[in-house]
Amino acid sequence: MPDQLERPLPVFPEPDTEPFWAATADHRLTYQVCRACGQIVFHPRRHCTGCLLGDLEWRESAGQGTVYTFTVIRQNGQPFFRARIPYVVGLVDLDEGFRMLAEIAAGPGAVHVNQRVTVIWEDHSGLSVPLFRPQE
Repeated sequence: MPDQLERPLPVFPEPDTEPFWAATADHRLTYQVCRACGQIVFHPRRHCTGCLLGDLEWRESAGQGTVYTFTVIRQNGQPFFRARIPYVVGLVDLDEGFRMLAEIAAGPGAVHVNQRVTVIWEDHSGLSVPLFRPQE
């Protein structure tokens, strides 16, 4: 039985998100852009959310963005997350034009809307989880 305090991680094979997770192993935050219509696509998938074509290319984000909104988690039944309480989860608007849900590695009183944040990485075997921290 796995350690109850391990972060839940994706299970592979997973055709839509596996390239995203593979890039995280090298601390690269990626997203997709439709070659046909230019639509930015995030979460990773096999088709464009604008024109529905499957002609997507991967691009790398600089990992800089702004907190759109956030919440402080004070209860969680999953053992890994329960051990982190309280923690902050927010929607981050990345400079490249996509919005991402992620943990913000800062105390509850240190995060605010419109705050600039930078991606940081929590390393695991074979992949890393992108988190964000406030810029100084």
